[in-house]
Amino acid sequence: MVARSATPTAPGQRIDAIDALRGLALLGVLAINLEYIFRVSIFRQFVPGPPLQGTDHAIQVFLQVFVESKALAVFSLLFGLGLAIQHGRLAGHPRRLLLLVRRLLALLGFGLIHLYLIWDGDILTEYAVAGLLVLPFLWLPRWLVALAAIACLGFYLAMPFVPGIVTWPSQAWFAAHVAMADRIYGSGSWREILAFRIAEMPGFDVLDTYIFPRTVGLFMVGTLAWRLRIVQAAERYARQMWWTSLFTISIGARLTLQRHAPYEQLGTIVLALSYCLLVLGLASGPARRWLAWAEPVGRMAFTNYISQSVILGFVFYGYGLGLFGKLTLAEGLAVVIVLYAAQVAFSRWWLQRYAFGPIEWLWRALMYWTWPPFRVPT
Repeated sequence: MVARSATPTAPGQRIDAIDALRGLALLGVLAINLEYIFRVSIFRQFVPGPPLQGTDHAIQVFLQVFVESKALAVFSLLFGLGLAIQHGRLAGHPRRLLLLVRRLLALLGFGLIHLYLIWDGDILTEYAVAGLLVLPFLWLPRWLVALAAIACLGFYLAMPFVPGIVTWPSQAWFAAHVAMADRIYGSGSWREILAFRIAEMPGFDVLDTYIFPRTVGLFMVGTLAWRLRIVQAAERYARQMWWTSLFTISIGARLTLQRHAPYEQLGTIVLALSYCLLVLGLASGPARRWLAWAEPVGRMAFTNYISQSVILGFVFYGYGLGLFGKLTLAEGLAVVIVLYAAQVAFSRWWLQRYAFGPIEWLWRALMYWTWPPFRVPT
């Protein structure tokens, strides 16, 4: 069937397992963003300090081994998968390339607004640029896409050993910047925080540059998973998928625990792929009902992601509650659970009434240059 309008995807055409995986990945992204970027400066990890104790230490180890970087890696896989799905559904459309480019440019616009006006931990800008790079590969043979994915991921693994590719700031810069972040984010006005956010962009650029090859490589892996019909075969091979994932999760965790390159970086990739296998296997088999609650969150992932930034900005920054630097990891985790539970409930309520999340609706309108139907037909 050729998609020629901005009408919502019919329920029978949606892949619920992908929605569930996206919803669960959003939980991981929320946990990492809150604990390591909103609660404290992202650069605090580079400043020596006393080790955490007790519950905070246990939470830190769990997040570092099983969640940190892995949640974003899963999102990268899903974004590539989604790009391939859009490409397939537009097959035969006379403006397929234009629509896909417009979709990515709209995402870039959302990302720049999010990056500068709301929160500088934005991933949308990087995803839009990576998507534009990956887009031509959707028309190329699968073997060439596989070679490109291997090249990108191999380059990512080799980056720590190639001098000059990424130049990290000095320890003095990190220490001074963390001290400024504690003061400005915790008690500054919206204008002061905006100015500081722009000033710290170069530090974020270093981090973004470091993970960009991984993002592009995983986009391509996601497109391959669709083009090779691995995702489409999930129901048929559900049991094999989640049993395999249990084995590969143990390998990925072992690699991550090495805590040095390239094992830790390889562990991130292995765990992200394993999580996808696990959730696709479970959500495509008899255990689907256990994960159905995550599907509405995944269908509204764009809206929920932006909403998290707005809400957490109010909770932690000086123009709101000013809790920046004041919560422990355990207290931060409690905020994660409460906020995510609220989004689960809200997403389910919203999608009973409307065909799209608000930002998903606007994104689709910008892609097609027409207003999609908003309300669910009664």
